[in-house]
Amino acid sequence: MKKKVKNSILYVVVPCYNEEEVLYVTTEKLTEKLQNMIEDKLIDKKSKIMYVNDGSKDKTWDIISELNEKNSFVTGVNLSRNRGHQNALLAGLMTAKEYADIVISMDADLQDDINVMDKMVEEYNNDCDIVYGVRSARKTDTWFKRTTAEGFYKFMKLLGVDIVYNHADYRLMSKRALNELENYKEVNLFLRGIIPLIGFKSSTVEYERNERFAGESKYPLKKMLNFALEGILSFSVKPIRLITSLGLLVTALSFIFLICYVIGYFLGSNVEGWTTIVVLICFFGGFQIFCIGIIGEYIGKIYNETKSRPRYIIEEVKLNEDK
Repeated sequence: MKKKVKNSILYVVVPCYNEEEVLYVTTEKLTEKLQNMIEDKLIDKKSKIMYVNDGSKDKTWDIISELNEKNSFVTGVNLSRNRGHQNALLAGLMTAKEYADIVISMDADLQDDINVMDKMVEEYNNDCDIVYGVRSARKTDTWFKRTTAEGFYKFMKLLGVDIVYNHADYRLMSKRALNELENYKEVNLFLRGIIPLIGFKSSTVEYERNERFAGESKYPLKKMLNFALEGILSFSVKPIRLITSLGLLVTALSFIFLICYVIGYFLGSNVEGWTTIVVLICFFGGFQIFCIGIIGEYIGKIYNETKSRPRYIIEEVKLNEDK
């Protein structure tokens, strides 16, 4: 039986990849926020910011190291090489849980509203182990990004994946939830799908996302598509079942057409349609290659899982426990 502790130690985990342009401002705002929460007795004075450097090519780690020396709130984790946002986030969560009672994860650009952190902690104090930050609207997104993002969440629901609508990776997790998250060993990480599987009591808080105040998005269209594909193939076998259903349907239609052509032949009708045949051959040839590609994606993921390579390697950790 768990027991909630008031004034819990909070760690804010922030994955970073080439974020030198935003780190100083982000640190200033998060430091002010933590100080206010400490004054309001929402969190303990030992609370920290934990930056996770995901193999950045710029001066991100140098800046984190500098901030660690100057700011008692700043801690840092340096990965040995770039492992992707989800792996970097997991590395921060697993490191932070050893020192914190609760952890909030967020992006370095502070597009996620830090002012709802108070509500997240209050929900935790009301016995919620997981609190999801959910966007109330997508006013800052382009029409294309808004449409594709909302379509992705709906499509995931259609495939039977338990995913929180309009939630990214802005969330609070208790130590108990993080300990259970550690038991999920898959290499192909899609935390938005994994965390709801933990099953502890959860809630949501709504917020409006801000514009990025500096730097460029680290999620261009190609990465977003890969991320969406990762989520779909990691949590649903329905694409394969759909291929099976379509194969049965095509077989049935082919049999019906065959009967029609045989009847037409014996009735003396000319069986024409050379162009139709060529088009159908090209169509089904391409469709077969597409289906084989989907199956190949699943096989590739199985291949990666069976190798059981480490999801990340931590090169260095900078703490501020004594400050």
